[in-house]
Amino acid sequence: MIQKDELNIPASAEGVIAGALTLGAAVGAVTGGKLSDKYGRKKIITNLALIFIITTIGCAVSPTLGVLIFFRFLLGLAVGAASVVVPTFLAEMAPTHKRGRIVAQNEVMITGGQFLAFTMNAILGTTMGHVPGVWRWMLVLATLPAVILWFGMLIVPDSPRWLAANDSESKAFDVLKTIRTPEEAEDDMEKIKISLKSEKELDKASYKDLKIPWVRKILFIGIGLGIVQQIVGINIMMYYGTTILEKSGFSRNAALMANIANGLTSTVAAFFGMFIVNRFKRRSVFLTTLAGTTTTMILITLVNAFMKGNPLMPYATIALTITFLAFFQGGISPITWTLLSEIFPVRLRGLGMGMATFFLWIGNFFVAIIFPWLVANVGMTYSFLLFVIFNVISIVFVIFFVPETQGKSLEEIELDFKFNDHFKKEDRI
Repeated sequence: MIQKDELNIPASAEGVIAGALTLGAAVGAVTGGKLSDKYGRKKIITNLALIFIITTIGCAVSPTLGVLIFFRFLLGLAVGAASVVVPTFLAEMAPTHKRGRIVAQNEVMITGGQFLAFTMNAILGTTMGHVPGVWRWMLVLATLPAVILWFGMLIVPDSPRWLAANDSESKAFDVLKTIRTPEEAEDDMEKIKISLKSEKELDKASYKDLKIPWVRKILFIGIGLGIVQQIVGINIMMYYGTTILEKSGFSRNAALMANIANGLTSTVAAFFGMFIVNRFKRRSVFLTTLAGTTTTMILITLVNAFMKGNPLMPYATIALTITFLAFFQGGISPITWTLLSEIFPVRLRGLGMGMATFFLWIGNFFVAIIFPWLVANVGMTYSFLLFVIFNVISIVFVIFFVPETQGKSLEEIELDFKFNDHFKKEDRI
């Protein structure tokens, strides 16, 4: 919604504006994880809400392109930290049988916010797009969710697993008793104690822990999951959906309105994914939806190659982008965040999630920067073909490296990684 002539924005800066936030998010992912290990999940999330408010207002009042990019980077720091700490917090608060669904609810909220943003963007673009500075008021409105988050965190308890790991077992048990049945609270508290006792060998989380083979294995899987989530191509749809639809033949206003369908599909699919994440094996859902995004990306490539000038091309494009988003938000996204929140042991969860999410956001950054360049230099067809290749690589990675975690407590998952060689083949992850 930013008028390019208002801040003297050259066409080449489009990727930089998008990339500034994602680059900041990569840094925030690393620092946020370590800070949440030290100060607690609740305290960090509460402070992140304040940063969201301040930096969003900073973006809204930016007088120049440089100032806008600066505040976008600072906003990205908070976005990246939140992308690590929030799934970790949810996973540690949730009982085993509801963990996948609760972590997936985070995706429903994110996609719901994107849907509202697309809707407001379309309304503003079609009715007030000619008014200078209208995008600034849109950014001011975007502070409202952060205000709600700040007030909400004031009444939420901290993670029982973090409390127990920081010598507050009595407080941890008190929290468990408020969010579990008495039997579940006692059982989970015992599992936490066993897990923490076995982790005394690790002392405090640090990069020195990477010398331990099973920790390196977990980190490799986590980084791979983060990269996979980005290279399948989700953010070329989210960042440049309107551009893609315009190039397929829609007018500017029609593309803005059609992009609402992308946001609505993401929300509905994420809601659906929230229910299937605990009902089916994680790997099965992951591979099925990756096959779906790969097939859809192939079809989008073919449409761009062979339907140029065809009046049906815009409608084929929107249908395929909707299908792609349904596969991604219904399976790949919730499964990725659920796995990332599950595979790291409690003392390393913040650090491990931070490193994995750092690479996720770096992947996001390169997609945001590179896609406009690819479209300008090699065209839409070959740009999408590259992402077909990335999807195939992602399928191979999941087949050979991603474990099955459904139905296991966080402590059982950790023990599986530690002592995998001692299990029967059919019981290994």
